[in-house]
Amino acid sequence: MTPSSTAALSFSRSGRRRRARLIGLTPLIDVVFILLLFFMLAYNLSNEHRITLDTAAGGAPAHGIAGALLVEVRTDGVRYAGHYVPMKTLIARVTAARRGNPDRRVLVRSGNGVTLQDTVRVLDALSQAGVQDISLMNTAADGPSS
Repeated sequence: MTPSSTAALSFSRSGRRRRARLIGLTPLIDVVFILLLFFMLAYNLSNEHRITLDTAAGGAPAHGIAGALLVEVRTDGVRYAGHYVPMKTLIARVTAARRGNPDRRVLVRSGNGVTLQDTVRVLDALSQAGVQDISLMNTAADGPSS
């Protein structure tokens, strides 16, 4: 027998059976779960969209409100031109109203009790529809919206 063939046997030279060295599964699984947890916490799952809001210089409004389109965000829905409309209809009507004048301003007024997320959802939808000039109105200066 050659020396290389004796190394392949599962018995040692003294005739005793060798104990195989295996990596324990429990520590390996622990490491995999720790890595999984680390990457899950490190990865940001939210899909962020940023909306740039420019403030008027000196506290004065940048443009007048004449000819602007008014969108009201309320707790019970979104109003455009005095009527409650779904979001898709709002986008279609605003797009149609701006077809002749693409620089037409859109004013968004948030009512009392409306969450910030609802207002941002409307701002985001208008921004994705291509509206460039969006202004957020202050409801406190206008009085309570009814």
